[in-house]
Amino acid sequence: MVVKKKIKRKDHPSLDIVSSYGIELSGKRIVLCVAGSVAAYKAIELARLLMRHGADVRCVTSNAVLKLIQPDYFKWATGNEVITKLTGELEHIRLADYNQSDLIIVYPGTANTLGKLANGIDDTPISTVLTVGFGSKIPILMCLAMHESMYDNSAVKKNIEFLKNKIKFISPQLIEGKAKAPEPEDVLQHVLIKFGFSSRLKNKKILMTAGPTIEYIDPVRAITNLSSGKTGTLLASELISAGAKVTLIYGPGNQIPSKGIKVINVTTSKEMFDVTKKELKKKYDIVIMAAAVSDYTPENPSKSKIKSNKKSLVIRLKKFPKIIDYVKKYQKDVLLVGFKAETDLTKNALIKSAQKKMKESGADIIVANDIGKKYQKNPNYNHVLIVDSKKITSSGWKKKEKIVKFIKKAIENKME
Repeated sequence: MVVKKKIKRKDHPSLDIVSSYGIELSGKRIVLCVAGSVAAYKAIELARLLMRHGADVRCVTSNAVLKLIQPDYFKWATGNEVITKLTGELEHIRLADYNQSDLIIVYPGTANTLGKLANGIDDTPISTVLTVGFGSKIPILMCLAMHESMYDNSAVKKNIEFLKNKIKFISPQLIEGKAKAPEPEDVLQHVLIKFGFSSRLKNKKILMTAGPTIEYIDPVRAITNLSSGKTGTLLASELISAGAKVTLIYGPGNQIPSKGIKVINVTTSKEMFDVTKKELKKKYDIVIMAAAVSDYTPENPSKSKIKSNKKSLVIRLKKFPKIIDYVKKYQKDVLLVGFKAETDLTKNALIKSAQKKMKESGADIIVANDIGKKYQKNPNYNHVLIVDSKKITSSGWKKKEKIVKFIKKAIENKME
């Protein structure tokens, strides 16, 4: 008869995921302070990402968070007890005294938490842990999340200014009137860089174009397109998060580029072309042509407003040069990434169009997408194909925030 031995598990089952993605953070003790924002649910994903790269994560929560998420959820995620209050066990000392932890992450960080840290107030578990960690010189990474009006408050700005050289901030995403918490993947990237595991894009000099262009018919009328600049600005933000140095030549889109990006604003196709040529006199590692540049421009724009009493009006347009076709004439060895948009094509036809553009421009990668009927139903989502000389990869339908991560990964892989 075979007797099966019962195995007694010492560790929490959630610890099975530790180092499943890598060992970069092995042995690192990370305190995750989760403040009272609706973005708190993303802290679970962040904790799991850190663990998958080897970290030991311990959570400290505010009372406001506990109204949104039960503490057992954080214990399930990390395998460690969750600190919801301070007791005679001196939890704040055990976590944040000299050499007790390697990093404290505040995710999400509220204006209230920021203000308490800046002014030495420690009346909650999170603020007390931060006060101790601040004093013991444990690195602090603050990931702010709040309404944009709060982020623009002069008192909040003052607190950021006071702390900016003392702790590390990751800029929030300014979307829909809110300063939203950075994505967990972005925070992970910062943590990996901090501990010496940098992206292939770190310190790479990248020139980008993004947004639409406007072609004037007369001083008050113009031809343009519906590009918002969202994909381009989101991609620029991703590249900054990966440690790159990004210069963005930006047409009049309705998206606000993240801090840390050097932005050169332009309006017309000619301005974008001229600035691109000027910038290419400097050395860049990567050039990304993500702008929706007008293919045609008025042949003879009027210098004065055209009278509105005409029954009809004929406007002659002339072809404008493709900026991407000139990039490698200025910098032969640069990694060139182009974008190709079509409408309502089959997948094979879209691929052929991208391959044709790659051959014409000498691009190393073409990001192809169909902006036809399906895309128009919800432009916040997209589906792109990455076309290069060796393979074709598909992103699937995803939010643009995920699409740009897919594109960034393709660029990194091309640099191997």
